[in-house]
Formats: sequence, structure tokens, C-alpha cells
Amino acid sequence: MSDTWERVERLIGSENLNILSEKKVGIVGLGSGGGYVALSLAMSGVHNFVLVDNDDIEAGNVTRHVADLRYVGMNKAVAVADLMKHRNPDVNIDVREGLIEEHWDILDDIDILVVAVDNEQVKYAINEKCLETRLSASYAGVYERGEGGDHVIIKPFDGPCYACWAEATREGIKVSMNPSGELDYGMIGEAGTLDAEPGLWVNVTKVAGIQTDLIINELLRGTNVHEEMPANTIIVTNNYMDIIEGEESDPHTGIWIEIQRDPDCLVCGERLKQGVSMLVQEDEGSISLDDLAASDLMADIVFEEEESDD
Repeated sequence: MSDTWERVERLIGSENLNILSEKKVGIVGLGSGGGYVALSLAMSGVHNFVLVDNDDIEAGNVTRHVADLRYVGMNKAVAVADLMKHRNPDVNIDVREGLIEEHWDILDDIDILVVAVDNEQVKYAINEKCLETRLSASYAGVYERGEGGDHVIIKPFDGPCYACWAEATREGIKVSMNPSGELDYGMIGEAGTLDAEPGLWVNVTKVAGIQTDLIINELLRGTNVHEEMPANTIIVTNNYMDIIEGEESDPHTGIWIEIQRDPDCLVCGERLKQGVSMLVQEDEGSISLDDLAASDLMADIVFEEEESDD
């Protein structure tokens, strides 16, 4: 046991530390939240990463970012990778400078994806790709002026997809079909992002810290240190907030809520129908029986018995 990991190993055990060291995490968006999560995961024993970002560090970023003035002008993914190596020299980092749309191949060999981008349209594109690849993804958000935030891990066909979840938790979101037959997610603000004033660094790191902890818990699923959470979504407050209408929550508290999958969702519902069709036809790449069972649709599907020749 090296001095570097002595305290972590005492906390979770050498076997679980080895499990974390073998996991691979993809992070899209290395801004204030994504950068903090990346650095924190590296400091917790995760060794393998793919970092994707197309933006550079600006002077105005450093009051809300793990990178400091030394990194101004450098790509955010490159800057965060450098910081991670100074905290964990054992990390293996695949840095991708550019948009996630240019690097979908990263989804093929990672254990979980951290979605830390502001643009909602990009999140929906990622959601569809994660459904295709059966990849779990972690989403977190900080509310207007940092009054609170939330986190969810989306597991394809086991609970809601991001589109289901966003319709239930984000005002103004409604997935529809446009006249050309394509999905229309609408826009949040003219730039397609959540219309909110940024919170302070402490507001961001509070949510990002919870996100990191829940990602580690998910990576250690099946081990003796994994804990089942009360629900799939946590909402935390920094100020007085009405999380549940008519019930004001105190500052610095949290509440767990279970967001259900919408069986009529135009995103995961259609994907599930396509998968069932392929499964019936025994085509490769069809949805698995485990996914089908997790979707709670098994009771609605009747498999016709083959007629006997007798």
C-alpha cells in the first residue's frame, strides 16, 4: 500500500480500490462542475478517463474552476488533465479537444459518462447515444443564482431516460414530433441552455461533490461498500426553496424523489419498441431481456406460442 492511497484504502478496502483503479470514466464538459468531478474522481482512486471539451480557459473562469491563471488560453480538457496528473500520477487520460459530436467513439469502452455541458440540445443527443449503447450517464445541474441543484444517474431502460427526466424536472421542456417526423425538444433560452445566473464556486462544488460521491457509489455497485440510494434523483438547497409545491425546504437540506420512466416517451419509448421488434426478430443489437424486464413492459408483451404439429 503506497502512502498516496493509504487513507482511501483504509476507507473502502484494497479490493474496492483496485476496482476503482480499473474503471474508466468519460467526462463531457470540463467547466466548473465537470472539472471538479474529474479532479475529485482522480483523487478518489479512479485511474482511467476520457475528457472531452472544445472550450479554452478564460481569465473570467478561474473564480469558478479548478484551473487557475496559469491555464488561461489552454483547452479546458487539457488543463484539467494536467491538474489530475499532479494529484494522481497513475491516471491514464485520453484528451479529446472538440465537441462530443466529433467523438462518439468514447462511449464504446467506458463504464459511465459524466454529462457536464450546459447546452440542453447536446444533452438530448447524448441521451439518445447512451440509449443506443446501453451506457449509464450522470447529469447534474445548479439552479439559478446557485439556490440549489440536482443530480440523477440515467440507466437506459431502467427508469427514465434524460428526456423523461427533464420533462418532469425542468420547466418549459416538452418533447414533441415536428411535421418532418423528427424529435423536437424545444429550446431553453435562445442559446439552448438553462437560463440562469451562475452561482458561486461553493454552490457548484456542493452539487459536484454529491455527484462525484454518487458516481463512485455506482462504480462500486456489487461490492460491500455500495449503498442503494432512496430514489434516482436528489435535489439539494442552498436557500429556502419550494422543491415540492407548497412545502418550503430549509437551506442546506436535500430531498430524494423518484422520477418515473414515461412509457409514452418519444425517445426511450420508441427505442424500446424498436428493440423489442429486433428482439422478436432475433436481430443482433436488439434490446436485451434484462433491459426489457427493467423497463416494466414485460407484463404488456405477449409472446405467442408456436402451434404444435400434434
